[in-house]
Parts: sequence; C-alpha cells; structure tokens
Amino acid sequence: MNRVSRVAVGIGVAASMMTAGIVPATAEVDFSGQTIEWTIPFSETGGSAKWANFFAPLLSEAMPGNPNVVVKFMPGAGSTKGANWFQEQKHTDGTVMFGSSGSTQFPYLLGDPRVRYEYNDWNPVMASGTGGVAYLNAEDASLFDGSANQLKGKTFIYGNQRITGLDLIPALAFNMLGMDVEHVMGIKGRGDGRKMMEAGESTVDYQTSSSYLSAVAPRAEAGEVVPIMTWGALGADGSIVRDPTFPDIPTFKEVCEATDGCATSGDAWEAWKGFFIAGFPSQKIAFLPAGTPQDVIDTYATAFAKITNRSDFAEISAKRLGKYPVFVGADSKTALDGALQISDSARSYVTGWLMDDFGVSLK
Repeated sequence: MNRVSRVAVGIGVAASMMTAGIVPATAEVDFSGQTIEWTIPFSETGGSAKWANFFAPLLSEAMPGNPNVVVKFMPGAGSTKGANWFQEQKHTDGTVMFGSSGSTQFPYLLGDPRVRYEYNDWNPVMASGTGGVAYLNAEDASLFDGSANQLKGKTFIYGNQRITGLDLIPALAFNMLGMDVEHVMGIKGRGDGRKMMEAGESTVDYQTSSSYLSAVAPRAEAGEVVPIMTWGALGADGSIVRDPTFPDIPTFKEVCEATDGCATSGDAWEAWKGFFIAGFPSQKIAFLPAGTPQDVIDTYATAFAKITNRSDFAEISAKRLGKYPVFVGADSKTALDGALQISDSARSYVTGWLMDDFGVSLK
C-alpha cells in the first residue's frame, strides 16, 4: 500500500562497457575560448550531477580548443522545468547542452500535461546506462531475509521526487512487494532522498549507481545501512539479470520471487519491467538543441568517442558511475529510441495505478 504525504522535505547488457558507433570524419569545429554550459534539470546532489561532473572535464579535454565545460543545475517539477526550458533553446554556437534522465523520460512517456518538450527535436550525442540500489536502515534490514515477507505490516517512509518520474520504479516495486510505504513528496532530487535517510527522516531509499557508489556504499560498509536489492540489468535475451556493478546484491525480480504475493508475471510485472527498460539501460543522455548543425553534432560525437576510447576509461568510469555501456554518435540515437518505447498495456496499467494509489490523473 502506498500513502502519500504532500510535504516537501529539506538496450541490454553490452559485451563491453562502451560502444563508439561510427563517427563521421568532419572538419574540426574550434571551441577555443568558449564556455559550454551543460544544464542538468536536478539538484547538484543526485546521480545526474555526478554523471555530468564526471564527463565535463573529460569533454573539455577531448573537444577541439579545450573549452571550459560548466555543469549548471535547474531543478524543479521533477526535471520538467529544465526540459521545458531546453525545448525553447535554439542553436547559436554549440555551447548549450542538456542532460536528460529517466525522470525526464517518464513524464514524456506518460503524457504528463506539464511536459512541453519533444525528444524528437533534440540531438543526442551520448547516452549511458545505469542501475539502482534500494536500501534500508540497519534496524529494519534485520527483518530482510531475501524476501519482503517480514517487512510487511511495518510502515516505511520514502522521500519521493515525483511519482511520474524515475521514482515510479521503486514505488511500484515496493507496492508489488506488499510494503506499506508513506511517500513524502516534493524532494528536489534523489540526493535529497539520501539526505533524508542520513537524517533519520526516512527509512527506505534508493539511489542510482553513481550516487550509491560515492555516498551510500561507505555507509553500507560501516553497517549503517543495508542494500536489499538492485533493479537489475537487461540481459541480451531481454531478461532481468544481476547488475554488473553490484553482482552480490539480489535483483528486485529475485526478491519478488521470494516474497509471498509478488509475481514476476502479469500486468504489474510487465509494467514494472517495461518502465525499467525505458528508464535505466539508457537512462542518462546528453543533448544538443534543435537546429544544431551537423558539423557541431559530429564534433561532440567525436569528442565523446575519444573519451570512451581512452585506455583508462573503463577503470575510472566503473569507479564513479558503475559498469554500464556508453553509447556515442549514431548509437546514442538508437539508445534514445529504445528509451522511448513503452507498450500501451504497460502505460495503461501505470496510469491506472497512479490514479488509484496516488490520486494522480494524467488527463
């Protein structure tokens, strides 16, 4: 059962980590003396911030002219504020970028009336996958035995950014497991959800892989919190498999199979899996605005290919972001197309569940 408190609180597993695609040869566009502003529509404490801050200095080094790449943050309305702003940006000199996430993709897929952006107008130049880890405080985790059976009957508190965004994935998972979760709505990003856990204001949380690795894993090692499941990864055959970054943590699918009343077939499962696929294997995407000339797009694609082809990229990205594929050039468009696919049945189930459990109508 989900309970809502409306009070704000202070593509498959790739054979290798990255795929460079075919980047066309092009005359170099010179960015000497320029500043590239990379806007992230979340707060500076979440996974998207860590993703952009990881790539920004590498992009500066790889771009011709070594421009300064500055990450800016525009949180609000679960990322739709920033996305609506980016929709209105037009190309001038190649110095405007935007970073999308699953929390930007989900409102678009669900037909959220606040969405005034159109992904098909944008130019993707890099996409990367990620994972997610759900965890409990140490006291509650003592009830977890690989199933959620002993967690039932206890009320949990979860800091929810926006139920039509990426928080849909944990919320639906908790519901399928039969957990009684009170959702505190209105946090600005998953980093704020983590801070709620640290302050004892919430009792269950999830973080994308980059934030978990940097901010939660040390607490888990100290025994302060305990990971109970990942969302998993997408296998080559379309099945849910263990997350390559966290191979020792069971997936939600495994926990569901071990929990009384939770099924890995039927409408709820197909809806959860459908939105997981839309939200995680190609979750974070870097865009240039409408009207960007092809030579500028190609320059960015070449720079990101140069980054992923670095001899140390696999090592440094695994430590900061996790072990997930990175798509550049034409492959980033393919990744975007995969992230924007959701079946009518999955969409219908989720819109009904949002109305029934959260009173959210998308009409």
